[in-house]
Amino acid sequence: MSLKIAAIQHDIVWEEPDANFERLAPQIQRAAAAGGQLLVLSEMFSTGFTMNSELCAEPLEGPSCEFLLTQATSQHVWVTGSVPTRWEDGIAYNTLILAAPSGDLYRYKKIHPFSFSSEPENYGAGSEFLQVDVEGIKTTFFICYDLRFADEFWQTAHSTDLFVIPANWPERRRTHWQTLLQARAIENQAYVLGVNRVGEGDGLSYAGDSALIDPWGETLAAGASTEALLIAEVDATLVRQTRTTFPVLQDRRN
Repeated sequence: MSLKIAAIQHDIVWEEPDANFERLAPQIQRAAAAGGQLLVLSEMFSTGFTMNSELCAEPLEGPSCEFLLTQATSQHVWVTGSVPTRWEDGIAYNTLILAAPSGDLYRYKKIHPFSFSSEPENYGAGSEFLQVDVEGIKTTFFICYDLRFADEFWQTAHSTDLFVIPANWPERRRTHWQTLLQARAIENQAYVLGVNRVGEGDGLSYAGDSALIDPWGETLAAGASTEALLIAEVDATLVRQTRTTFPVLQDRRN
């Protein structure tokens, strides 16, 4: 079973959702026209990595969610990215939203808010994984800083073919981003897709470096510095073959 991935590496207009919807709609259309079945945007794709949750956190089915849902159903694709969202408990969470072509919605609250940027003071922490069968590919979703915490990846590896990580990862730590994406693929013998923004936001520079890594740690697609569309295919058969040929996962003791 295979799935064509479209990583949309894009810039973000700071705290202006409507402007970002206008910029992203044609990029999503191009990705769908190129055969992408799962289209991945960045973390906080409609606002940038803002700590202004009082202003920017949307309702559960707010404008950014509606944008993803409209794109998914009209283009007949899966689309995902994260959004500042205020849940029924009144708390704002950095929330990944996955919209299916059927109109179904799935959500994941970022488990590890980024304390270095005061995210925990402005957004709550999630505690539950999101694992969805996307056209036959068992897919697990995380957000940006979660990439640094191997234990969640280890916990979900056996039921994962593909890890997807939207991000706003600054250029100054780009070596960490690149290394950790490859490490998570190698140690879990799964595909890892990281989709990072480019441009400037709130005084930080973003280099992109979006990449799809295969279960052997080989880079299938990558892009840096500018807006780009990365297209590559993942195959669940390769995940099974890798784990059978070189049975690392069965030797784990946790």
